Amino acid sequence: MKPAPFAYARAKSVEHAIELLAHPEARLLAGGQSLIATLNMRLSAPKLLIDLNGINGLSVIKASDGTVEIGALTRHCEAERSAEIAKYAPLIALAMPHIGHAAIRNRGTLGGSIAFADPAAELPACLVALGGEVEIAGGHGMRAVKADDFFKGLFETSLGSRDVLTSIRIPAATSGSRAGFAEFARRHGDYAMVGLAATAEANGRGLKNVRLAFFGVGDMPMRAKKAEAALGADDFDGAVSALGSDLDPRDDVQATAATKKHLAGVLLRRVAKQLLEPRA
Repeated sequence: MKPAPFAYARAKSVEHAIELLAHPEARLLAGGQSLIATLNMRLSAPKLLIDLNGINGLSVIKASDGTVEIGALTRHCEAERSAEIAKYAPLIALAMPHIGHAAIRNRGTLGGSIAFADPAAELPACLVALGGEVEIAGGHGMRAVKADDFFKGLFETSLGSRDVLTSIRIPAATSGSRAGFAEFARRHGDYAMVGLAATAEANGRGLKNVRLAFFGVGDMPMRAKKAEAALGADDFDGAVSALGSDLDPRDDVQATAATKKHLAGVLLRRVAKQLLEPRA
């Protein structure tokens, strides 16, 4: 199937992109790894496609003052190979090999994945687990939105019709930071049936400030707050039991709700072990 007819414009700057978004039924194009597929299946039919790839300065990876800033046009492969990501954002480094396949990571962008907000995608969950935020440019200037407030529902975010996500910011990892990541997929590179991105801080032999973000089990990344509290109290069995009330997945083409809950518990035990391991 071919996409429906559309006009094309190449944005010269973020301001130019915002100006072009005044056009009715306009869509932004970054890596295109999700959008092009939906265009070809006619699940999306914009009248104007606005290409962001000509904008300079949106693919930066910079660590400073305890924060890591990643530009929205940073390719997955760039993040995967980045020494700064490996050192200061190890959770993202852990997640990267699970995202699609090499060809997808060569074109797909971090900002595009987060803005698209697929509930089975890895990066939105990582952003939530890290307690990060997104920087958004719009008609009324710049604003920052916390990850916990950014995702609103199924493919729904805080982005307005004339907003451009320009970067994400996350706390830089320290010697006491811990990160864990795991997912179940039918084949490597497929969307996960269930996945878990997690962060914590070392607290003696235990953990504190635990953040668990499950994906593939709801309409958006799901925090498991009762399980977080149980892990912080060194109650691993209690954390797994708490998932029964923290998560409410639905049956889908991948697995039944009961299977997803069971897999979530298996992942939690695996990831909890990762969180207890000192950083290399």
